[in-house]
Amino acid sequence: MSLHADARAVLASWTAPDPAQEQLRRAYLDHLDRYPDALWRSCRPGHLTASAAVLDSSGRRTVLTLHRKIGLWLQLGGHCEPGDSSLAAAALREATEESGIPGLRLLPVPVRLDRHAVPCGGGSWHLDVQYAAIAPAGAEPVLDAAESDALAWFDVTALPEPSDDACRALVAAAVRAVRAAEGVR
Repeated sequence: MSLHADARAVLASWTAPDPAQEQLRRAYLDHLDRYPDALWRSCRPGHLTASAAVLDSSGRRTVLTLHRKIGLWLQLGGHCEPGDSSLAAAALREATEESGIPGLRLLPVPVRLDRHAVPCGGGSWHLDVQYAAIAPAGAEPVLDAAESDALAWFDVTALPEPSDDACRALVAAAVRAVRAAEGVR
């Protein structure tokens, strides 16, 4: 299955948690139907990306990166690459590369969607498909200076500033998903 077909299948089968997320889900599907290059930077109206909130197994801590270009503490993620077999694979690859943590376990379905403006190609949109990943016990992030200015664990109830509402919403959704998957209250 192509990455495009995978993205369409993932979004077609995903159950949005609320009407705003359902509206985004439908917009993403329309975007995929309209643009054969919807997953690549070449798609100037916007392109799908994949990210993940990396949490510890208790769902109490998350790894965030201080994004070099934007200057905000954000989740891990980015552009799809030709070798990615699926959106989930892209999210896992990005989370692993940016966190330096081997052995991450990605929950199988997205936890939310977020559409945000970015400077790609002189101005575009990221249609981000967001997952939750669980780090192995005792995992410590390893900063790659080429990727970010800082990288650290944070309590999910005390995210650092500056951050943004989209990151906070993703972490909250990931906490719910990880706690449900791990049977943690």
